[in-house]
Amino acid sequence: MKKFVVILNLLLVVAGVRAALPEPDLLARVHFAGAQKISTAPNAAVFTNQFCSVEAVTLRAQTADKLSVWLALWLQKNVGSTVPDGAAKLRPLFDDLQSAEWFLESRVAAGGQPQVAIAIKLDASRAQLWQTSLKPFFPAATFKVSGGWLIFISSPDAQTLGDALAGEIMRADNAWLALDVNWPRLAQWYPKLKELGLPETRFTLTAPDANLHIDGKFFFPENLALNLEPWQMPTNTMHQPFISFTAVRGFAAWLKSQVWAQPYQISPVPNQLFVWALPQMPFQTFAAVPVPDAADALAQAGARLKPVVESTNRQNAFLMPVSLAMTNNEINFSGVPFVSPYLQTVKGAAGQFLLAGGFPNTPRGKSLPPELFTRMAERNLLLYHWEITAERLPQVLSLSQLGLLITAHRQLDANSAAFKWVQKIGPTLGNTVTEITQTGPAEMSFARKATGGFTAVELYALANWLEASNFPHCDLRLPLRAKNLKHPHPAPMPVPAPAASK
Repeated sequence: MKKFVVILNLLLVVAGVRAALPEPDLLARVHFAGAQKISTAPNAAVFTNQFCSVEAVTLRAQTADKLSVWLALWLQKNVGSTVPDGAAKLRPLFDDLQSAEWFLESRVAAGGQPQVAIAIKLDASRAQLWQTSLKPFFPAATFKVSGGWLIFISSPDAQTLGDALAGEIMRADNAWLALDVNWPRLAQWYPKLKELGLPETRFTLTAPDANLHIDGKFFFPENLALNLEPWQMPTNTMHQPFISFTAVRGFAAWLKSQVWAQPYQISPVPNQLFVWALPQMPFQTFAAVPVPDAADALAQAGARLKPVVESTNRQNAFLMPVSLAMTNNEINFSGVPFVSPYLQTVKGAAGQFLLAGGFPNTPRGKSLPPELFTRMAERNLLLYHWEITAERLPQVLSLSQLGLLITAHRQLDANSAAFKWVQKIGPTLGNTVTEITQTGPAEMSFARKATGGFTAVELYALANWLEASNFPHCDLRLPLRAKNLKHPHPAPMPVPAPAASK
């Protein structure tokens, strides 16, 4: 899951001249308008349809229960405050963080320690509850109440943060959510974040129409040296109708630097990737990368993949043994239930490619729309993604559940709160469009327009994360079976009814 999230977000860090982050001492700055305020906005339906149903409220409560337990233990370990019934004291605060408007700012003090201030709009009784609940964890904390706002300041040294938040209250804009998270600095306290290589991230969420609009920037600690070669699409292989299309480029240097990817890498490392999905068949999702010599690339891939597959078989980490067979122009994987994965060479007018799939491609249909080429002609475009999310969701469910099953990871339970929430909102979701462009030497810009805010892949990644047994961590691994145990038959996977075509 960790690797999946890294690839999904395509946060590409390469060597170069060091750049300056906008606010190097910043850890996080967040403003949330709160469900109460959002529900009165002109386009509130785009929010309430997804986050205020019975299924959504159940999932929100479950997540708050888990977070209160985790936070109490984290504060005990990192702040040194052992508070009896700490989770129970914190739990009501998470309800307020969902419904009320609030600001948070955290920075690194001169001595290297983090400082935190929170301003939240509460009535008198809830403001008193916050003070009573937080004081045992932060004995040196101070609280201010002014104009219906409670300002919590974690320590006397953070007084300037509290004063700054008082000013932010007066300058609040119309965004439903605004955040600025300095992941490189946070990695000092959460070492696992270093493995992800995330840049500082600044996003705003608005709803000027019937869609959610997410706009933001990524600020990298080093200047980017991306190789933005002209797009090389396998136009002879892909065809309409699509329900999902993704194109991304400029990631070769980043991928080459990733330790986890090195066992699978071919040379030269691909620098472009295209992923598309056809309607109706759950497993008709394909991926292609352009390569200088497809036959050589396939031979390299076979030589790389064979020891990985054999090692995983020896560890009994697959649902059942997987074998790899190679011909002159194709690698086939047998032993995988429901699908027949393959990697094959493809040649066309645009060049040579490696094509991966789990199900045969259908005969060529309609040509690619001219609008797609117009959209991708934008200068410095790194990623373009379009999908009909309601139709893509059942496919992603089938693919993700199968992938988790084969690799001995816990599948998403059809009776879980997160699964029921995704199934509830799925039919209401329409087109999702995402673009990432390079807009500076160490800067990328992100723009998304969507009825749901998330893509189908992101929704199921989020659902699996929220249901992880060690949330907010994300360990979905199942215990390895003893080698003398017989491989079970595949468990049935929950598959929803197909969404209506649009």
